[in-house]
Amino acid sequence: MGSIYFFSEKTRFKLANSKKTTSWIKSAIRKEGAILNSINYIFCSDESLKEINTQYLRHKTYTDIITFNYSPSEGELEGEIYISVDRVRENAKTYKTDFQTELHRVIIHGVLHLMGFSDKTKTERFVMHEKEDCYLSLLDNSK
Repeated sequence: MGSIYFFSEKTRFKLANSKKTTSWIKSAIRKEGAILNSINYIFCSDESLKEINTQYLRHKTYTDIITFNYSPSEGELEGEIYISVDRVRENAKTYKTDFQTELHRVIIHGVLHLMGFSDKTKTERFVMHEKEDCYLSLLDNSK
């Protein structure tokens, strides 16, 4: 199976327990029947991700995640996932959950995007949220 890397850009954030998180992500990928080539997670600030959002997607808003899919073919996962640590902290407060749970939700959300799941419609958002909950429960059970 391929590789997962974690980087920080314009933030001092460092992912705690990256080995466990990597194992969890790889398990989710296997369960979905996909093949991992390479995924780079880049943790950054709100401002940094807003710049990326404006430059590449023409959205002038803050967001928690942007996924760039470089997969060579369907079922093979390769990409970059940018995550705003600031936005994840804010969303954790908004959704009344802890930071780690919200961070893991966003981490798996990006993987689901690489697998072809979308969240544009109400139905797609429902499916995506159900998948996130499923994989979060697997992480919780592995503590």
